[in-house]
Amino acid sequence: MPRSVKVAVIPGDGIGPEIMSATVKVLDFLKLPFEFVRVNVGRKAWEKRGAAITDEDLDVIKSCDVVLKGPVETPVGRGTYRSVTVTIRKELGLYANVRPFRSIEGLALIPNVDIVLIRENTEGLYSGIEFRIGEDTALGIRVITRQACERILRFAFEYARRNGRKKVTAVHKANILKETCGLFLEVAKEVSTEYSDIAYDHAHVDAVAYDLLKRPERFDVIVTTNLFGDILSDELAGITGSIGVAASANVGDKYAMFEAIHGTAPDIAGKGIANPAGLMLAASMMLNHVGFSREADLLRSAVMRALTMKKVCTPDVGGRGNTDTFTSAVLDELSKMMSVV
Repeated sequence: MPRSVKVAVIPGDGIGPEIMSATVKVLDFLKLPFEFVRVNVGRKAWEKRGAAITDEDLDVIKSCDVVLKGPVETPVGRGTYRSVTVTIRKELGLYANVRPFRSIEGLALIPNVDIVLIRENTEGLYSGIEFRIGEDTALGIRVITRQACERILRFAFEYARRNGRKKVTAVHKANILKETCGLFLEVAKEVSTEYSDIAYDHAHVDAVAYDLLKRPERFDVIVTTNLFGDILSDELAGITGSIGVAASANVGDKYAMFEAIHGTAPDIAGKGIANPAGLMLAASMMLNHVGFSREADLLRSAVMRALTMKKVCTPDVGGRGNTDTFTSAVLDELSKMMSVV
């Protein structure tokens, strides 16, 4: 059995604490050698101490093996704090955002979709370099470097090779963004020559947004820059099921962080109807990452089975249940599967 794993648990804001509690409950049921270390960051931390995340928080996170994170609020407008999620990604070097999407029976708009989106996580328009010139002009700088391009593109091709994927599509807008996307496309072509066993093509982001709806079968692994990946992944979540059931991994050379892709949903916080499926599936990805592949498969299967039961599912996916009923159904399914394994 793998060694004890230290997990930094970030409950987050809004519905975060509710879905995190449900997810940790399921992980506890698996009786794995996990040590959970709670780290409180985000809006409540900012209101209480004037900082959404501190150097001390980052030190605690870095002392752990992996991070399991609930959604953290990023306020809109000037005078507020920068994204905690982006801060953690940068500080931990989590350059690859991996988001797998498969059509979920009964929820998907389009059946048989199976696409992995890999998004560069550390630069682009999310670099946070913005400023005002006077009161009427605002500028943002899009940072694209050869190093980051090579790193994410090679990650995508290696991911495809490890997971039996046949094709990588680089998504860009190099016809308009000639320097930034131009560099990304240039490097994509160079890196693709190192992987003769993996088919390669490239496409404009607007065309990809259309083709995901009209002919998603043309895609296998998509690799793209930060903003484009953020937008396309929400589209894929809608196509394959719901944003409430989509999970992601943030991976670097040393650290990894796992999270649902949805936001804090403050309108339903505290009502007991938040959907924990996305975070549970992220936890499944975490289990696989730290060497518990059997338990990862069991957890994913249990969540998928529970999602077919309308009486226990949360309202966002057409169910008549709540967070507790869904969690109980996942635990029941796990218990059944573990009794016969």
